[in-house]
Amino acid sequence: MAGASVSAAAGERLLAELIRTAQQASPAELPTVLERYAEAMGMGRAVVYLADLQQRLLLPLVEGEPDLEIDASLAGWAYRTNSLRVEEGTPAELTIWLPLVDGAERLGVLELRMETLDRLTLWRCRAMASLLSMIINSKRTYSDTFARRMRTRPMQLHTEMLRAFLPPRSIGTGQVVSTAVLEPAYGLGGDAFDHSFTEGCLHATILDAMGHDLSSGLATSVAMAGCRTARRTGADLAELVDVVDQALTKWLPDQFCTGIFTQLHMPTGVLHWSNCGHPPPLLIRGQRLLDEALERDSEPPLGLPASLAGGSRQVHEAGLEPGDRILLYTDGVVESRDERGEQFGLERFTDYVIRSTAAGQNAPEVLRLLIHAILAHQHNELSDDATILMIEWRPPGQ
Repeated sequence: MAGASVSAAAGERLLAELIRTAQQASPAELPTVLERYAEAMGMGRAVVYLADLQQRLLLPLVEGEPDLEIDASLAGWAYRTNSLRVEEGTPAELTIWLPLVDGAERLGVLELRMETLDRLTLWRCRAMASLLSMIINSKRTYSDTFARRMRTRPMQLHTEMLRAFLPPRSIGTGQVVSTAVLEPAYGLGGDAFDHSFTEGCLHATILDAMGHDLSSGLATSVAMAGCRTARRTGADLAELVDVVDQALTKWLPDQFCTGIFTQLHMPTGVLHWSNCGHPPPLLIRGQRLLDEALERDSEPPLGLPASLAGGSRQVHEAGLEPGDRILLYTDGVVESRDERGEQFGLERFTDYVIRSTAAGQNAPEVLRLLIHAILAHQHNELSDDATILMIEWRPPGQ
């Protein structure tokens, strides 16, 4: 049955059936549910591929299909650009690659094989991919099936604990995108990021705890929990940092961490931030870095006794312009060294972001390419955690 020959009424019934059965299906049953719907709609074979933790491979959700390289495949092109890709095979077969994206979070791609493709069938394919993205994103929060499939090797215990606290890599609205990457993916120590939305506001945080073991991961986890507790009770930025300070001082008095806490008012572009012993945030406007635009006197690290931390934390304010990008990063990003001892460096770091953005890469893709360049600089053996978070403010109409 060709896709276009399925009537609108029949298509709606099948879509409703897909929603119902997919919601009730376990992750292991999801490929069968999807396959049944695709065949009924005349879409041929359907295969889900998920990006691995390091975003190098697209890994099939079912056995028997090959792993695909993100940087060297048509499927990877669809993932990198969030765009449809059509591949001609035999005279009677097309392969359709559709990105699986929930909001700003890139999950993988959907492969569909069919004889012909018309406008109605394409619309239905896109609808199925959008629905599938939301279903996968919801199910992976409570299923180890997706977590196991997205890994290429075992994860260290302290990394497992820390990753359990991390939010999605990318979040976004029509006004702003916040996206992050962090390495080493399977041996992360004390680095972390957090981002979330409240009414009209993006909250974004980056943290770097002392050490590289279970205790450092625990310190970062406590800091993130304190941050969320304060945020969800309506605390302002100074109060939020104070909650994190108190939590670390009370529960982990021998640990401390650095961090930056930000709040961006999305309608106006007003940015507030507090820097606690961390490298200052960077502002990229247009094709250049605005030197020291967001550099202010740094506060002491988080978790120090009150006698050392001094008074309440300072909160700074700056106005953004449409298209501005804010970069938060840990020192492992710029201090990574190659075999000659040469650092990756701040200039190379910001230049990479500027060139990738100028080339038309979307924000999550810019950071994917950047973290791979940092890893390559140190031959995939980082001496310290490397975490980057980028905020891109693009209000409607700009």
